[in-house]
Amino acid sequence: MFGYITPYKGELKVKEYEIFKGYYCGLCKSLGKEFNQLTRFGLNYDLNFLGLLLSSLDEKRDQMKMEGCFVNPLKKKKVIQTNDYLIYTSHISIILIYFKLIDDWKDDKSFKSLLATIPYLLPLKKSKRKYNHKYQTIKNCLERLSELEKRKCDVIDESADAFGKLMEEIAASDLIEDEETIRILKWLGYNLGRWIYILDAYNDIEEDVKADGYNPILLQYKYDKNSNIKVFKDRIKSEIEFSLTLTLDNIAKSFELLDIKHHRNILENIIYMGARYKMEQIFRTREAEHCEKSI
Repeated sequence: MFGYITPYKGELKVKEYEIFKGYYCGLCKSLGKEFNQLTRFGLNYDLNFLGLLLSSLDEKRDQMKMEGCFVNPLKKKKVIQTNDYLIYTSHISIILIYFKLIDDWKDDKSFKSLLATIPYLLPLKKSKRKYNHKYQTIKNCLERLSELEKRKCDVIDESADAFGKLMEEIAASDLIEDEETIRILKWLGYNLGRWIYILDAYNDIEEDVKADGYNPILLQYKYDKNSNIKVFKDRIKSEIEFSLTLTLDNIAKSFELLDIKHHRNILENIIYMGARYKMEQIFRTREAEHCEKSI
């Protein structure tokens, strides 16, 4: 469900893209330093966005250094040095990745996912001790999602709300002291979670139809197993696109209220262009695939 929040690279300056990648590498190294090297493989761009956003609210400018990586030790890259926000984000990453692997095990009985939880067991204990409230809220939100799935909830907004509440919680880092900023971050996080969930559900339509998996979009819009998927998606596309665009507008409005100290251009690129480009890719690429199959 993660991996949708990325920049639109074509509109970023080389230096700005290096900074974005620097935060990605910085978060990766934070995972290795705080926990163990294997946890670094669970890194995703959505959590990188959170680390970048929270860091950009601080007066202190982060330091960047040329460093090697355990994946490619001979090639040095620009890496943002670990800060409190990247450490916080690394803890949140551990919690989310662990629950994702457990969910895969429960849903698909994937032994690969079950084995993959092993490097996260001790780190999870550490993260749970340090951020117990966050852990419990994330757990509760995911349990609510699981219950909605079990009872075949046919309202996409209800399922998206549960994931929105999860993102609302993790966006409001305890490191932020200003109550107004916390309020804004919560609303931004909620809409970000809602946007990710709905876009992911739309992106998974074909896969869920084949696997007979749960998808609230299929249930809400009464998909008939005997009907053509392309016809179904054409019927619902404008309504889903409208909902996603409205949610993106709420993210943008929240962002404009924040007192961004650094990297505004990068963050604006991600919110105003990267997210919309990702939507365009999913909507248009899927259409192209259907067209190719019908020729």
